Amino acid sequence: MRSKGPAIRELTRRDVLHLGCTATLSAVALTGCDALSTKPSKDRANDGAARKNGREAPMLAEQVRAGDLPPVAERMPSSPLVVDPVDRIGGYGQSWNSALLGPADTPWLDRTIGNDYLVGWDRGWREVMPNIAQSFEVAQGGKEYTFKLRKGMRWSDGELFTTDDLVFAFEDVLMHEELFPVGPPPVFMSVDSRPAEIERVDDHTVRFLFSRPKGTFLQELATPDGGRWLTAYPRHYLERFHQKYASDVEGLVKESGAASWGDFFLLDKGSVWSNAELPSLFAWRLTRGLGTGTRVVAERNPYYWKTDPEGSQLPYLDRVTFDVVKDAEVMLLKATAGELNMHTRHFNSLKNKPVLARGRDRGGYQFIDLVPSEMNEMIIMVNLTHKDARLREIFQKKDFRIGLSHAINRNELNTAVLQRQGEPWQAAPRRESTFFDEEFAKQYTEYDEGLANDHLDRAGLTERDGEGFRLRPDGERVSFNVEVANPTVKDTWVSAMELVKGYWAAVGIDISVTNEDRTLWTERVTANEHDAAVWTGPGGLDIDALLSGHHYLPYNVGSRYAIAWADWYLSGGKAGEEPPAVVRRQLQLYNDMLTTSDEAEQQSIFRKVLQISKEQFYVIGTLQVAQGYGIVGNGFHNVPRSMADAWLYPTPGPSRPEQYFVTST
Repeated sequence: MRSKGPAIRELTRRDVLHLGCTATLSAVALTGCDALSTKPSKDRANDGAARKNGREAPMLAEQVRAGDLPPVAERMPSSPLVVDPVDRIGGYGQSWNSALLGPADTPWLDRTIGNDYLVGWDRGWREVMPNIAQSFEVAQGGKEYTFKLRKGMRWSDGELFTTDDLVFAFEDVLMHEELFPVGPPPVFMSVDSRPAEIERVDDHTVRFLFSRPKGTFLQELATPDGGRWLTAYPRHYLERFHQKYASDVEGLVKESGAASWGDFFLLDKGSVWSNAELPSLFAWRLTRGLGTGTRVVAERNPYYWKTDPEGSQLPYLDRVTFDVVKDAEVMLLKATAGELNMHTRHFNSLKNKPVLARGRDRGGYQFIDLVPSEMNEMIIMVNLTHKDARLREIFQKKDFRIGLSHAINRNELNTAVLQRQGEPWQAAPRRESTFFDEEFAKQYTEYDEGLANDHLDRAGLTERDGEGFRLRPDGERVSFNVEVANPTVKDTWVSAMELVKGYWAAVGIDISVTNEDRTLWTERVTANEHDAAVWTGPGGLDIDALLSGHHYLPYNVGSRYAIAWADWYLSGGKAGEEPPAVVRRQLQLYNDMLTTSDEAEQQSIFRKVLQISKEQFYVIGTLQVAQGYGIVGNGFHNVPRSMADAWLYPTPGPSRPEQYFVTST
């Protein structure tokens, strides 16, 4: 049995009550010379700017004096989690001013104010640490996971958080057939399509049991894709709207105007970012949600369960505000005007970096480094499981995809969209990864119209019309649409695809490029209604390759080149379309990898998965992602000068935003 101790450090309730001295406790060990290490040096940590706060923020102390809030000692768990600051002890007050790129930009909310899960990553993205859970144990080779919760921990409305909340979230929400008919959204909750079982040991101990070892369970619990589900559904609030517990649900659904009880429960009452009444365990609680105007606002959670080393309750910042803007240009203007005091998303492109560099003095901000985990700037995915059998037959021919790849002038693309900062690259792991394979990364990246035409001819597309475009076997032109989501993750995609359109026209392939609302894009792609789509390429490093390798094999909704195959896998064969034998072999290898907790064996199996991906050549890569950056205001403190940039990390969440603070300089 393996036991994991405190995530950062722990204080007892007695420590919280006696704040006259600083607790001396062990810190998380990080390699001192590592570029991602954020452990402060003695000089930086003791630079004379440390400030003693007392037990709680003044705005909360005022509520306590007015009788509107219990004393801080009664609001904290018996063993709060103690967070070491990146640079120094902070001070209370002020706001974090940020922005959202439209109402669909909920991932930025997840990354900033919604990243507390049962477990989480250390700042260097090496190790899973307890977080909401005080500790965890792994037994039976990865078949059994036991989590100890913090006694006295509370939701943001003051109600106790116990194992009953986890059981409710798992059994009554995630496993509810009407809410999630194809099984719980986090696939990692299952092994061989068999869901885990949850066992309530006592009020503060819960155990997950799997039929076979689940080797990546903890790692996936530390990601947004997995971790956010189990602690997002407070039983005391949501059971009032659940069919199992409430007798008047139908009336409430009718009154709300929702299309069904499932929509009412999940999209209305259970919506983390639109329902401000929903209690949470985050550092800031929502006071103005999405859909209520042009701003999202969250204010400090008076029951937050973390402190700094002096025992002061976190977070330091009173509130976080997000302006909902229509495009990245508006966000860029806000940044250069000094209206965003910390941001790492959307406007921070290579194209915009000179503009932001020139605006640093006026805007009062500096750059921080973002180390990308992505292996590709833009992946082009033709739909291998297209509903139109004629297009599907063409798209599934490997020679067709190879021909399209050779037709792309990646060097010109690199100059035009990445200021020569990228590198021709397929959907393959980065050089920094254990899984790097240069042949995989570079195959079919040579720009050669002759080679492109040869492969397209081999795909059976030898006939052309009067304009030089290739014809399908039925005599129709080979023509399809590539859909780009708006807002995009990368502001280069539309211009890049316009260049690709010209490259492919030169070899007889006719495409159109549609830039459509991201919500519509998601609906269409998820429903397998698209011809082709583009997206960024996660999975470039080690952890995220194992956990976010959907461009290497079709196992989740991110596998937009073969949604029907992914649906088949996710449903255990009950939905979607059964893939070919070689793909089934790859999916079985992936299952084998998931059921071992031995790291060396995981890597060995995953290399076999990657070999099949290399041979099958599912998707077309363009350029490897260049070094990234973000901006931090001059008076905005405790942000690491360098951090990993990844959804699974999720940047900047593991840097502990609750210890950020603001001063005048």
